[in-house]
Amino acid sequence: MTKNKRVLVTGGSGFIGSHLCDRLIKDGNDVVCLDNFFTGNKDNIRHLLGHSHFELIRHDVIQPILLEVDQIYNMACPASPLHYQYNPIKTIKTSVVGAINMLGLAKRVKARILQASTSEVYGDPEVHPQVETYWGHVNPVGERSCYDEGKRAAETLFFDYHRQNNVDIRVVRIFNTYGPRMAQNDGRVVSNFVVQALQGKDITVYGKGEQTRSFCYVDDLIDGLTEMMENDGFIGPVNLGNPVEFTIIELAELIIKLTNTPSKIVYKPLPIDDPTQRKPNTEVARTKLGWDPVEKLENGLKKMISYFQDTL
Repeated sequence: MTKNKRVLVTGGSGFIGSHLCDRLIKDGNDVVCLDNFFTGNKDNIRHLLGHSHFELIRHDVIQPILLEVDQIYNMACPASPLHYQYNPIKTIKTSVVGAINMLGLAKRVKARILQASTSEVYGDPEVHPQVETYWGHVNPVGERSCYDEGKRAAETLFFDYHRQNNVDIRVVRIFNTYGPRMAQNDGRVVSNFVVQALQGKDITVYGKGEQTRSFCYVDDLIDGLTEMMENDGFIGPVNLGNPVEFTIIELAELIIKLTNTPSKIVYKPLPIDDPTQRKPNTEVARTKLGWDPVEKLENGLKKMISYFQDTL
């Protein structure tokens, strides 16, 4: 694990970024959290603001920044369709220009840099489960392409900086992740269902609910991110996600049961380019990192439901 390093986390006040800041400080590091608060929330890192090993900088990765750090976790980018489609040009700039700026910083200070990529690089996959060698099936001109293609371009930049400038990179592809500190209005399926259930509203399922997802609890993901950063000699890409697959209907029914809500399921048309299947092959993570997610969906949902009950 990381020890006594100065670590930059871009997007550090976001859902995953804030949990990562917690872990890095717990492991004895000095953490610089950089965020423009477009989707990040200061409440996620408020408990760290007085910590002697934590520093917060309000900054947009689209603009260069000069810092002295040992490691960089590049987590900055809106990650839910509702947020990344709100300003698609800003989204792709964050992925591409932000990657260029962070890679330039890593090159100058000789820092190891990890890119938080996404399962969306696989698009609506024709290979199932998705393996890292699969090149994907992505619509380059659709409403989701600002995020999908932005992340794909960022991966390209990381590998080109590695080949051309010998930058010490790590690339992870994050699959659906859930847990406390998810934004209530982020439009992602787990938070949508939990909020609707707790408020007694109809639970909105798109299409017939037969599309599948795999859900990784945030603590498991943080384990994978830090294991990847500390792994010498393996740069990725590597899938990080839970390989247990659920239909959207199964998720909705489980949340109804756990919240004991009177909510009913209602059906709406499927969004454009919404993937029908999403499940990671995690063999590379298992063999290279010794990583396997351990939190069962029902247990993780109970923790998330408890969090939302306190915050709604």
